[in-house]
Parts: sequence; structure tokens; C-alpha cells
Amino acid sequence: MSVTTGIGWDVHRLAEGRALVLGGVRIEHDRGLDGHSDADVLTHAVIDALLGAAGLGDIGEHFPDTDEAFRGADSLALLRDVVALLGYREVLHVDVSVLLERPKLAPHKAAIRDGLAGALGVEPDRVNVKATTGERLGFVGREEGVVALAVATLRAPD
Repeated sequence: MSVTTGIGWDVHRLAEGRALVLGGVRIEHDRGLDGHSDADVLTHAVIDALLGAAGLGDIGEHFPDTDEAFRGADSLALLRDVVALLGYREVLHVDVSVLLERPKLAPHKAAIRDGLAGALGVEPDRVNVKATTGERLGFVGREEGVVALAVATLRAPD
């Protein structure tokens, strides 16, 4: 059996007139994330972590923002597509951190974890979701954007 780990990182700008979607959960806020798809920065980081652990490139190779087929795409659906690409590999664990000044994610973390777990095909205890602020520093602290960092661990039979 081999165990591999991948890291994913994504950032999106906050913009007027867009929905704030994190981990597939729509969260009430005065602005949302700007991007070609639903701009779900959290799920995008998880996708990149999984692709990295499997040695399958990155999200832009599989779902380019130049392809109109992915305009407005549901990132959890993209995550399910990536899980299918993993083939025989088993998702052991996913850990994700989201950096945003507001809104607070504590009331939404369980729903985010459960949604990710469902898309990954694993029990919720294999997914961990953390959130922190930018301490009013940098573009996160100025509420210009949101960052997510994820680590995924996969197991494959030898």
C-alpha cells in the first residue's frame, strides 16, 4: 500500500453581485467570490490537493477557466469528477483552512464538512474544516479576497 499527500491552495477576489459559496454551502454575505465557476475557493483547494496527491496535475488542467463549459460550474460537482479520476485510490483524510475576515464560518463548518464528505464519498470524520481571519492584515484583512489551503491524503494498493 502506498500513501501520498497533496497540497492545494486557492484565492478569489470578493465582488459585489456574487454569491459566497464555500465548500458547496451558500453563505449570506454582502459580497461573494469572483471567478469563472462558482468560485468556491475552499472546494478548489481540496480539488488541487487531491490532484496533487494523485499526481494528476492541477485544477486548471482539468477545468480551465477558458472553457465555457465550466462557467458558473458547481465546484462540488467538479470535486465529484476529480474523485472519479482517483480510481482505485482511497481518500484517507482532507484538512482545509479558510482565511477570511468575515462572515464567521463557525455556524457553517458542519454543513461544509458534510457536503465535502458526501462529494468525496467518505465519512465526515475524514474531513476537517478550519477558519481564521487575516487579523485585519493584507488583502484578506482588508476583505478584498478569501484564501483556502487544503491537504489531502490518499491510499492506493500496491
